Amino acid sequence: MNELPTSMRASVLRAVGDIAVEDRPVPEPGPHEVLVRVSAVGTCGSDTHYYEHGRVGGFVVREPLVLGHEASGTVVARGAEVTGHAPGTRVSLEPGVPCGSCHECRSGRYNLCPDVRFFATPPIDGAFCEYVTLHEQFAYSVPEEMSDEAAALVEPLSVAVWACRKAGVSPGSRVLVTGAGPIGLLAAQTARAFGATEIVTTDVSERRLRMAAELASAETIDVRASGLAGSGYEPDVLLECSGNPKAGAEAVGTLARAGRGVFVGLGGDELPIPLAHVQTREIELTGTFRYANTWPTAIALAASGAVELDRLVTHRFGLDRVPEALTASARDETAVKSVVRPQE
Repeated sequence: MNELPTSMRASVLRAVGDIAVEDRPVPEPGPHEVLVRVSAVGTCGSDTHYYEHGRVGGFVVREPLVLGHEASGTVVARGAEVTGHAPGTRVSLEPGVPCGSCHECRSGRYNLCPDVRFFATPPIDGAFCEYVTLHEQFAYSVPEEMSDEAAALVEPLSVAVWACRKAGVSPGSRVLVTGAGPIGLLAAQTARAFGATEIVTTDVSERRLRMAAELASAETIDVRASGLAGSGYEPDVLLECSGNPKAGAEAVGTLARAGRGVFVGLGGDELPIPLAHVQTREIELTGTFRYANTWPTAIALAASGAVELDRLVTHRFGLDRVPEALTASARDETAVKSVVRPQE
């Protein structure tokens, strides 16, 4: 294998609306880490929010930060105590490494670890760069037939897998997915793969609703033309992926008795809940925060064809065009998922 370089290019958020490519040292892997040559990185709404506002909720950018957390690549070096992942192994990266010793980690809820080191969450740098290091246990090998871009999108697919698990989606479930953005499209596909027999997806974009119908065999409702409440649909499960408080409140009001609502999309801080409906029907409502123990399932779903990932990718950019990647959806109605290719 060729000798590794000592410097690399990285796309760095220096201030709100200010991203520039800088030269940085190639990181050295720790004893249990692998060094990964990054192949593809999906863009996420959180990346865009950091770029445009400098914060996401309580996470505030206070110093230069490399964004990007949906990543794949090839192992090129490994730490002294790494036992697997020979150089040349293609991997999908789970971007959060928990402490492993707190109560949440010991309880199996490592996504709630207060000390997790998560890519592109201040002050931890992300993957809009040519090389990253990661603990070997959070780098998952992928089959050869899986593209680099699909391997990167295992991360948002894991969000969908976690949401479906939290919602208890199972054979026979009737599922409502509000919002047909990338996460909503993945949630609908995952619900179908989990055995849901009826899936309804709502959005305001005809293009994205067509994708939901094609990818997940979902019925669709354009909520610009007709309200959800008048549809008569009573789902067992709500996967709220729009982040729109009004859409979320209306959707909760459609849930059947003993239904379960899972809030996935990031949106407003408050939601007007139809409390009487929730109480009299004993509806369960919960949120999701990232994921835990989802990568093997997500890789299997994608590798088997049960979930299509490559179809979501509509735009590709190099490191010098990261600002365009982060704003593509706002500028181009055909954009679904933008991917950054750091080596191009």
